[in-house]
Amino acid sequence: MIDQKTMSTRAWAELFLLASIWGGSFLSTHIALEELGPLNVVMYRTGIGAALLWTWALMRGRSVPTSAGVWLAFLGMGLLNNVIPFSLLSWGQLHIASGLTSILNAATAVFGTLTAALIFADERLSVRKLVGVGFGFMGVATAIGLSSLTHFDLTSLGQIAVIGATISYAFAGPFGRINLSELNPEVAAAGMLTGAFLIMLPVVGLTEGYMAPQTAHVWGGIAYLSLIATGVAYAFYYRVLKMAGSGNVLLVTLLVAPVAIVLGAVVLGEQLQPRAYAGFALLAIGLMILDGRLWRRVFDRKATAG
Repeated sequence: MIDQKTMSTRAWAELFLLASIWGGSFLSTHIALEELGPLNVVMYRTGIGAALLWTWALMRGRSVPTSAGVWLAFLGMGLLNNVIPFSLLSWGQLHIASGLTSILNAATAVFGTLTAALIFADERLSVRKLVGVGFGFMGVATAIGLSSLTHFDLTSLGQIAVIGATISYAFAGPFGRINLSELNPEVAAAGMLTGAFLIMLPVVGLTEGYMAPQTAHVWGGIAYLSLIATGVAYAFYYRVLKMAGSGNVLLVTLLVAPVAIVLGAVVLGEQLQPRAYAGFALLAIGLMILDGRLWRRVFDRKATAG
């Protein structure tokens, strides 16, 4: 029988740290977009983040991979986990609030569970996970609103862009587990960001053109986004990926949303519609069911009582 991946106490602790860091990324992205195009934001984020992680990896005595296959995997992971989702999230934030972006981003775990179940025998889709996924989809539909399904404007397209980002993240998890899980976490993260940066360089040159921040607070947003929310955070991401599996690691998106919502309200004065909070509540229920701990407690007690 194949052992199923579970969340240890250590993995949960690192998820909470990741959530705190990534919760601030939506605010810092909002700040960066004041002067930069969304693709430029991604270019800065991946390039500076890669430089930080390679510096850290080399200081710790890690070697740079020389295999062409590994570098192709870095390009693939960079595309799925950085280029596509970062670009869609940045563009989406031009048209919807950062708090709503974080709520919709929580659907990453829902799509990630489905994708992992299709690929890995130790992350199969059980009845519990099906129930969790069902609540997750209801949460997304509620947060977006039925009106967005009947007419399209920039707000609707912004929400769809964020959902597209979550689907890309969902495929990145299994891709990373298959191709990069044997690498040191710092090297895997640095290589992934390097691959993303190499993709973004020509894309930005052919589309938006190269831009530079003009003010200190925008540089501050870029610094947090690239150094902390990317460079530091992805080292933890790969550690948890190896410990808990690609489906479980995506539960971090449940913890990110409250941090982003609070920062958006306090710093940016954002006010979300009630349906956004209702959608997040449904998503939270779905993600807790996907985690399984609460589910097992309830049904184990019923079985014991019976």
